[in-house]
Amino acid sequence: MLRQYKTVAGYGEGEIVIERSRFIGYAQRVTTEEEAAAFIAMIKKKHWDATHNCSAFVIGENDQIQRSSDDGEPSGTAGKPILECIKKNGVKDTVVVVTRYFGGIKLGAGGLVRAYTAGCVTALKAAGIVVHTLHQQVSVTVDYHWWGKVENELRLGQHRVTATDYTDKVTVHLLIPEGEQDAFVERMTDLTNGQADIVLGENEYVEVPVEAVGGDD
Repeated sequence: MLRQYKTVAGYGEGEIVIERSRFIGYAQRVTTEEEAAAFIAMIKKKHWDATHNCSAFVIGENDQIQRSSDDGEPSGTAGKPILECIKKNGVKDTVVVVTRYFGGIKLGAGGLVRAYTAGCVTALKAAGIVVHTLHQQVSVTVDYHWWGKVENELRLGQHRVTATDYTDKVTVHLLIPEGEQDAFVERMTDLTNGQADIVLGENEYVEVPVEAVGGDD
């Protein structure tokens, strides 16, 4: 599993107008080629009367699935720029469709590349980009005698606490960034003189928003 990767937060759509042509960008998170194909088909059905519905997607931990379609635009002027925009922003498991309604003015090859890149950026901004950082589930159980020290340490360390159970003892459940588990266990052990019962659980991703979305340099 990757320690960290970026993807879109979810569905997003946005529109720009360039030389009277409407470019409507759509983005969605997908995990399979079938999901990407279904999303593209949905947008094509929605905009059956559009001049073009150009698309691209990147799927997989190592970006192993990459596809693009110019959908009738000159070769390399639509699908590839969308694909390159997705890759430049480093997002995985993402499909983007840019729908064009022709406005009567031809843009030329360079203009099309810039327009479809801008449409992709619009879609990614609308969807929002998030970073998924791998964490490990950790549970710490202590007697109430030690709880004050543990609670203070967790607060000072700004650890991600998911739940706290108060029974005959206190059990706190946390998510610790991958690679920091050993140091955390050592701190808890030292803090409680070895009296803490610490259990390491499954790995899961924690999602954090990212601000910037880029197009061409």
